Amino acid sequence: MNIENKKVQLIIDSTTDVPAAAAERLKVVPLTVSFGDREYLDGIDLSREEFYRELEAGKVLPKTSQPSPEAFEKVYAAVRAEGAEGVVITVSSALSGTYQSACLAAEDYPEIRVVDSRNVAIGAGVLASYALSCIDRGMGLEELAAELEKKREDICLVAMLDTLEYLMRGGRISRTAAFAGGILNIKPVITVKDGEIQVLGKARGAKKANNLLAQQIEERGIDFNLPILLGYTGTSDVLLKNYIEDSRAIWDSHVDSLEWTLICSVVGTHAGPGAVAAAFFAK
Repeated sequence: MNIENKKVQLIIDSTTDVPAAAAERLKVVPLTVSFGDREYLDGIDLSREEFYRELEAGKVLPKTSQPSPEAFEKVYAAVRAEGAEGVVITVSSALSGTYQSACLAAEDYPEIRVVDSRNVAIGAGVLASYALSCIDRGMGLEELAAELEKKREDICLVAMLDTLEYLMRGGRISRTAAFAGGILNIKPVITVKDGEIQVLGKARGAKKANNLLAQQIEERGIDFNLPILLGYTGTSDVLLKNYIEDSRAIWDSHVDSLEWTLICSVVGTHAGPGAVAAAFFAK
């Protein structure tokens, strides 16, 4: 440990999903979520549980918008006032302008480094958990930022969607494709590659989709010494628990327990309720 290092604080935006214990150690810059003309600061004016209740009950698809540079600067100023340094982990710059806002705000703060996670939700979350472990080992500002930019390339995020309705409502697929997928009980399995969301495959029915999800995870290989995080969307975690039971062979004998969390509102807007996801570092 380099005793000359200043204390390094970790800053994330509200699209990053982390376990409760990790969340207590982070500074969070919220995105904005809008239902019609009602605007909320994500995670502050509107909890994730409240978001999903509103999403499932409402006919209007919510919209999300990035934080302003001023929102980041407010947090940076607090870090400076504490005599600390800060590393920011943001949602993929290919998915949001949040990274650009964080960088603009950092121009007058030499004690701040901004890292594009090139991922989202629990994918960015495992990078944040890894960052905390690096800080605990005494890693300084420059070394930490460089390490995270290297380690982000090893992150795997795979997810199964329960419905195509929200992709259709968000204009990502046609109404015809969504209708056909509903009739056939199609469950897409998606990932994040080069910072963007891509479809890995489609399965008919939840059981086959769980198997496809497990197959994708096994093919990548998991580094069980590094953070693993599962996630779900919606007001119920039943589908996640079903997935854990179906994929028990992957985790048994490797981990004592699995951590999971409710996935952020930005992803939930497009994925809809009932999605199940896993994020980890590949071997």
